[in-house]
Amino acid sequence: MVIVLVSLLLGSMGAWVIEKNGYKFGVLDVPNHRSSHVKEVPKGGGVGILIAFVVSAVCLNISLTFWIPVLVLSSVSFLGDKIELSIKFRLVIQFVCSLIFLINLFYFARVHLLAWFLIIPLSVFIVGTSNFYNFMDGIDGIAGVTGFVGFLLIAYFGFLTDADSNYIVLALSIAFACAGFLFFNLPKAKVFMGDIGSVLLGFVFACLIVLLSRTFFEFICLAGFLFPFYADEFITMFVRIKNGDSLKIPHRKHIYQLLANEYGIEHWKVSTGYGMIQFVIGIAILFLKDFGYIPVFSLLLLCFSVFTVFSIMIRQKLRI
Repeated sequence: MVIVLVSLLLGSMGAWVIEKNGYKFGVLDVPNHRSSHVKEVPKGGGVGILIAFVVSAVCLNISLTFWIPVLVLSSVSFLGDKIELSIKFRLVIQFVCSLIFLINLFYFARVHLLAWFLIIPLSVFIVGTSNFYNFMDGIDGIAGVTGFVGFLLIAYFGFLTDADSNYIVLALSIAFACAGFLFFNLPKAKVFMGDIGSVLLGFVFACLIVLLSRTFFEFICLAGFLFPFYADEFITMFVRIKNGDSLKIPHRKHIYQLLANEYGIEHWKVSTGYGMIQFVIGIAILFLKDFGYIPVFSLLLLCFSVFTVFSIMIRQKLRI
């Protein structure tokens, strides 16, 4: 597992370089009214995770049409950490990258003609997950902890289902690159991951779900490994739409942000809590999947219901 250990080192080195040179590179996160921090912090520390991903992909002979789109997407995201890029431009790049990955995958897998109709919804899923992950990266540690737990769960799922060992090692490499990054992001962030890391993690996570799921049921199981992020984002989107808020305007109304900011809970505690919930739900899914659809769907429905009630209680108390 040399690749995994190298990824751990690269994840740390990338964060360290940005921490020491963020001012020089011009990648600083300046706090504003929607920030969860009060002083300038270098951002873009996820560059180490990107390098770890590319190195692992090359060593594992992962298809160029998987890792090249990720490299392009992350490069554009890093540019977005330096200058303001329009939402439309970002979305175009994200959809192009997702389509390159999917079209190549479907072509070489020689899927049935009808399966090609899944290209568009799967592209929306990949782009949506990329942005959800980015939106949820708003406090110290949450993106790194979620990446570590989520990709470990994907690797274990791959092991249990006899998936391609290269994808299993790739998932482990990303998980440990996230762990390496966390040395500089917890308990107090010396550097932020930035879009270069968060968008990458969401994109690769979604792509691995597509690659490893052989059935729709397995697709749901794998997506469930990111449950806290999906649940928080969907609930928050519903609340904002209900309140007439524009989804284009940045905010800090996610449940995790309310806990860290309005309730004053330390960032590392909120992030660790999300990671623990994610891990427990993931292990439960792995245990229940052999019993079929009903137990897994019932678990996810129950968890979402609890998450929704918890959200309502928090927002009512804060009158948000």
